[in-house]
This record gives sequence, C-alpha cells and structure tokens, in this order.
Amino acid sequence: MEKEHQIFGIRAIIEAIQAGATVDKVYIQKEASSELMKDLMKVMKRGNINFSYVPVEKLNRLTPNNHQGAVATISPISFFDLESLIESVHENGKKPLFLILDQISDARNFGAIIRTAECTGVNGIIVQKAGSAPVNGDTVKTSAGAVFNIPICKVEHIKDAIFLLQASGIKTVAATEKTDQNIYDISLNEPVAIIMGSEDRGVNPSVLKIVDEKAKLPMFGTIGSLNVSVACGAFLYEAVRQRS
Repeated sequence: MEKEHQIFGIRAIIEAIQAGATVDKVYIQKEASSELMKDLMKVMKRGNINFSYVPVEKLNRLTPNNHQGAVATISPISFFDLESLIESVHENGKKPLFLILDQISDARNFGAIIRTAECTGVNGIIVQKAGSAPVNGDTVKTSAGAVFNIPICKVEHIKDAIFLLQASGIKTVAATEKTDQNIYDISLNEPVAIIMGSEDRGVNPSVLKIVDEKAKLPMFGTIGSLNVSVACGAFLYEAVRQRS
C-alpha cells in the first residue's frame, strides 16, 4: 500500500470521511472497542464505507506509525455515478459496452482487467462497494495507468446495477461455466454489459438468475477454468470482433 494512498489513526480517518475523501476501505483491529472506535464505526456506516476486521499484525505491516487500531486506503481516482454515465454514453451515440465485476478481490487481477477494458473500448466498469478489490498502487501499476482513463462506478449491490442497465436497454451477459451456450454463439454487437465473477466462486448464483444471457468459453485442456483477467479479455475481444 502506497503511503500517499493511506490514512492511519481513528480521528484522522473520521475527519477524512466527514470531509468527503474517497475512502476505499478501512482496516479495523479485531476486538478494538474504544469510544473513539465506536464513533468511527458510526461514521463508516453512515457513509457506507467498506471495512473489515484484521489482526493487529496486518495493521503493523501496513504502517509503522501509531495507527490506533485503524488504517484506511484512499482511492487515487474519483468514482462515477452509474445512472449519469449510462445517460452520457447514450447521448454520445455510442453502442454501450459495460463491464461488471462481481466481487473480484485481487488488486492485480482488477488492474489487468482495467487495462484490457480500456484497450477494448469499454465505456465503464461497475464494481460493488463491499467485497471488491481496492484501487491502490498495485491496481494502478498493473493497469499501466488505464485506471485514470476509464470510468469506474461503485454501487451498493450488483443486482441493482443490472436492473438499471436492463431498464436502459442494455443486455446483460454473465460469463459462467454453468451454461451450454458458447460466447461465440451470442450477440455482443448491441448495447451490452458483460459480467465477470470472483476468482474463487464465479458470478454469484443470485446474479445468474436475473441476467439476460449466460455464456462460457470453450475449454479443451484438463484445467477447468481460466484466470479471470484472461477470461475477461477473451470476452471483450469477442465483443470487439463482432462490432468491427
């Protein structure tokens, strides 16, 4: 974690949240229960800030300073409002191509996906506030700076984003092995949002129930799945091929 993207100390984090800083995630020491910590918890809940409880050893690795049981990461980018972004894409006359990441948690995978998305003309990336990888130094480096060139939207729930996209005339396609339909047999040459699942479990079953279509990549080896960033690249370049 790069120091310029980090805040440590309970009071400093409270002040940053209240000042409107783009706090990506807060790491809280397990079993910490001071009055000031309770104040921080209240502020985080009011601001819908993503947080997790961690051992003190992790906090000590994040910073050698007196963290008081709390360290926060600050995003180097500003996030976009999804509804406004959809309207902007439609107004510009573009054929929308969105990418939804369902709780992808590895920052390097996230960065690699952002880089590919920028190269393939994706109009925006949608992630969920809770459970998603932060935009940190690893993300920026792996994306080769593409993170600064493509809109990223943070939403409370992936399903709400899908409903909004569908209501806006954008087809949703989930990448999943739980289908007989091949990616090369469905149309991506229309307004579409591609959904990629997390590294360990794929797209959430509750999300699969509401998407318009499901598609998989053909697999010929003995290993049953690809790295998510590689699979994402295959899906996006199929969209490019169809739209060319």
